Amino acid sequence: MEKELEQNVLTDELLQLVGFKIGDEEFAVDILSVQEIIKMIMMTKVPNTPDYVKGVINLRGRIIPVIDLRRRLGLKEKEADQDSRIIVVEIGENTIGFIVDEVSEVLRIPQSIIEPPPSMVGDVNANFITAVAKLENRLLILLDLEKILENVKE
Repeated sequence: MEKELEQNVLTDELLQLVGFKIGDEEFAVDILSVQEIIKMIMMTKVPNTPDYVKGVINLRGRIIPVIDLRRRLGLKEKEADQDSRIIVVEIGENTIGFIVDEVSEVLRIPQSIIEPPPSMVGDVNANFITAVAKLENRLLILLDLEKILENVKE
């Protein structure tokens, strides 16, 4: 039995994720999408953009739009503080920053603990969720960055 369990762990594909918090909820995205994580910096507002687009930043000569992930997920807005971060991700041809409350950790989790999201997921728009990971004493919501970027005007 022990060997069988060990074999399952060895053959189970590991996912590497960047974990972060928005309010009391824990989220994660695939580490391969993440270019870097930076502290909050000055943003330039862009007229006629949705309320969740906070503006653009100049990151080493590249102009990158920044989205408040709280607002995009339909959660109440919160002022940025010393723990707030911008996760810079690359999705297809787009490089975009997401403001999160706090980046918590890099996780390596087995694919076997991932389940499809439940049909009702509280305050967060269920369309943006790809899966839920059941960790020992908590749940981790895996986000679909491509869906979050749908209909975003730069």
